Amino acid sequence: MEALRAAERRLQRAQLGSDVEALDRLIDDRLVFTGPDGGLYSKQDDLHVHRSGQQSMTRVEEEDLSVLVVGGTGVTWFLGTLEGTLAGEPFLARVRYTRTWILDGDRGWRLIAAHASPAERGVTTGG
Repeated sequence: MEALRAAERRLQRAQLGSDVEALDRLIDDRLVFTGPDGGLYSKQDDLHVHRSGQQSMTRVEEEDLSVLVVGGTGVTWFLGTLEGTLAGEPFLARVRYTRTWILDGDRGWRLIAAHASPAERGVTTGG
């Protein structure tokens, strides 16, 4: 579980720094991300917004992180605050991410699916 927790935190640092190389290593090519707008996005979509500067994070503040590992599959539940700009517009949001990871023997934990939704104050994890 600690290896997956470390991978989740590397992902957070890579998002904050728009580190496209680190994101490329951590994200599986088959990624499907469900954004808070309900849209579906790919790995290439995610890398593009960081590479192009369309998205810039200035804050990724983790409040809570739960981790579950079953065999070669893991799930992380992140609760926290994100701040930055997207398409030139500033944003500040408290969000919940549910991320599904697969263990690759050569490359370690890789993100394959994720879902983000707004989180109200007072929302905590169940475990």
